Order: sequence, then C-alpha cells, then structure tokens
Amino acid sequence: MRTADKHAKIIEAAIRVFSRQGFFHARISDIAKEAQVADGTIYLYFNNKYDILISLFEEEIGKIILEVKLLLEKEDDPRQMLRIFALHHLKMMDDRRELAEVLQMELRQSNKFMREYRNTKFVEYLDIVSGIVKQGQASGIFRATVLPGVFKRAFFGALDETSRLWVLLPDPRYTIEESAGQISDIFLSGILAPPA
Repeated sequence: MRTADKHAKIIEAAIRVFSRQGFFHARISDIAKEAQVADGTIYLYFNNKYDILISLFEEEIGKIILEVKLLLEKEDDPRQMLRIFALHHLKMMDDRRELAEVLQMELRQSNKFMREYRNTKFVEYLDIVSGIVKQGQASGIFRATVLPGVFKRAFFGALDETSRLWVLLPDPRYTIEESAGQISDIFLSGILAPPA
C-alpha cells in the first residue's frame, strides 16, 4: 500500500473511532485496529493522537474548500453564492455524519486544540463567505456598510449551530434545503442594498 493511501486510511479510521468513542477515550491502538495496521505504523505518519486530530481537521476542511469553490465557480450572483455555500455546508454535514460529529463535538471539547491551534484552512473556508460579501458590495447588491469579517462569522455560526442539531438529533425537524434556504434568506435580507 502506498504511503498516501495508508495515511488516508488512518485518517478515515480516526474519524470513525473519534466519532464512536470520543477523542479523549480513543487510543492509538483503537485507530490502528480500525485502520488494520500495526500500532507502530501510526507513528510513522503522526506524532500522537492530537497530531491525528489536527491533520484530520486540516485535510477534511481542505477537501470541503475545494468542493465549495468548484460549485461557486459556476455562479456569479453573490446572493446565489451564499445559498450554495449554505446548502453545501449542511449537506456535507449530513452526508458525513461521523466527520460532522468529530468537527462539531470532539474538536470543541479539546481545550488544547481551541486554545493553541491556529487553523489557516478554517480561516480560508470562512474567507469564502467574506469574499462573496465583498463581491456583492462591489456590484452594489450588498450594502457597503456590512463588515465582511463580522458577516462571515455570523453566517457560519448559524450554519454551524444548525449542523450541530443534525449531529445531536436523529430526526431533525426541518430538511437541509429548508434550513439552508431560511438561513440564507434571513442573512440576505440584512445585507441587501436598498433599491436605487
């Protein structure tokens, strides 16, 4: 098996183990068993369990960034771009429940991760939203007074909290499409420029 394949296999195994057992209760040996590799093999790729969590976060967010950028390339209306971002984010969290659980629950319980790690991939993901806002402002669709940096965190916060509900509740009350549409509409109504 190639090195890249083994690395990916360990990351996928870690997602399943962290989701099932929680980050703090999971052991390197659990991840090795899930990945069907020897315990020592894990240390050829990662320093420790925390290193696996960071790599998992960076790599998975990197994949999400690529996916959403490809979708947005086909659209030039910033209103539709925000809707696409919202729908993709919620769909991805629903399609990959184990990953969603790790991103939503396990990362937040790690004070070390939240305090020490400065994730440039996550910032890049949020910057997609602020870039859409700036594009809308440049074309006069969005109000010039909107602060893109504040908007991106508020918009993501709404999506994030909605995603958390899918992780916690087995039978959510609203569909992904309804939720993405509502969040997008609420935020768009707050930033649209008044008609000329």
